[in-house]
Amino acid sequence: MGDDDAPPPLALPSASDAGDDATKLDVRTGARVALDGLGPIVVGADGTMSRITNWTSLSERERETALRRLAKRNNERLEALKSGERSSEACDG
Repeated sequence: MGDDDAPPPLALPSASDAGDDATKLDVRTGARVALDGLGPIVVGADGTMSRITNWTSLSERERETALRRLAKRNNERLEALKSGERSSEACDG
């Protein structure tokens, strides 16, 4: 399979395509921006983070269930990662 067969890379939409409802961030102010519309953060067992890709298409009930389950699982994974750090620090010295 040559380079000619590779699909073109996907590009982000231009700023002009976002319209007036797009959130604009001025990094000089240090203001916080809520990214709630992207859905909750999912903590992986290895500490990586991602989001639920179909969050916007979930029903309200599905979102509530996902939030409840994710909160529990994320806390468990974060605690496991923290305890793993503590045990490796104890082994180091």
